Amino acid sequence: MTLKIGPHEVATPVVLAPMAGITNQAFRRLCREAMASQGGRGVFVSEMVTSRALIERNDESLRLIAHDPDESPRSVQLYGVDPGVVAAAVKLLVSEDRADHIDLNFGCPVPKVTRKGGGSALPWKSGLFTAIVGQAVRAAAPYGVPVTVKMRKGIDDDHLTYLEAGRIAEGEGAACVALHARTASEYYSGTADWSAIARLKEVVTSVPVLGNGDIWSADDAVGMMAETGCDGVVVGRGCLGRPWLFADLAAALAGRPDRVTPTLGQVLATMRRHVLALAEHYLAAGGPGTAGGPEGPELAELRACRDIRKHVAWYLKGYSVGQEARAGLALVDSLAAFDALAATLDGTQPYPGDVAEGPRGRSGSARRVTLPDGWLDSRDLDDLAAADILHAELSVSGG
Repeated sequence: MTLKIGPHEVATPVVLAPMAGITNQAFRRLCREAMASQGGRGVFVSEMVTSRALIERNDESLRLIAHDPDESPRSVQLYGVDPGVVAAAVKLLVSEDRADHIDLNFGCPVPKVTRKGGGSALPWKSGLFTAIVGQAVRAAAPYGVPVTVKMRKGIDDDHLTYLEAGRIAEGEGAACVALHARTASEYYSGTADWSAIARLKEVVTSVPVLGNGDIWSADDAVGMMAETGCDGVVVGRGCLGRPWLFADLAAALAGRPDRVTPTLGQVLATMRRHVLALAEHYLAAGGPGTAGGPEGPELAELRACRDIRKHVAWYLKGYSVGQEARAGLALVDSLAAFDALAATLDGTQPYPGDVAEGPRGRSGSARRVTLPDGWLDSRDLDDLAAADILHAELSVSGG
């Protein structure tokens, strides 16, 4: 069972979803290594980077697209609302040999993106969507780099776009289409509508269709593929605090029952490796105080310890670790402090089972989607909206 994305054929039909502040070099490395431990090989996508910031060579954006030397394919996700800017960003990535695969973000539901007509709001303007996908594909084609599309069902149940967008993406030459089976208004609430993935698979027939939404375990991935007929899965929140999920996925999709059930000591060892990888990532990235002087390694280590804080609750889910120790791990400022606190915990504590499984990460409730004024009045992009679009990426921060 393999997944083919343009010229890339990967042994395991699994994609790590880009997640802001999560899927940096360090976390991708842990996930890749976990999958490789079971003989698997998937696709691991970087954090989303804005096209405008990339072509302006914003330091943070260039850091976001950094890859380990052994990452293959090197996958980057781009966000953009202007076809020309997106095409320019694609051209930069491929002409400077910075990516082997480019994914276009049409699925982000956060207000700062949708209020500019981007992310999951954009496919509603079908002409604009067509132009972005088509120009990106054409910019990448001379270099043999495939462009893929990730999207949601639509803005809300009254403004569904995924079937039309899937047909357009396929027609414009996208190498793969992935669907998060929720609308933007659902955000991450409720249950993903896997039946929508099956319907998209019926419409898009010449390129792979990937399913995303509520993959909390390897069995969920197997179930989604069996139920929908999709060609592979995209895993996001399910791997938070457990990069070893990718070992489970490799085994399950190869038909093996192997599952990782780490002791608390093994979880803490993985957390420590995560901190080390983050420190290495920040040190290599450079920037004020991170290299070129005696404070470089120390500051990189401090940044890594601050970064790991968001992961602590995810890693420790289900384990009997007191509130004081949990709070302490979320406040360590050095590896020495981490080691000292970890040494006070019972590393032999076994895997807690079901309480460590299931949903994790953000969920929330359904909400009204923040959109540009008059966005839903027409499927066409009028002159006023087009003028706003030209400047929208300047207002979406970071990479």
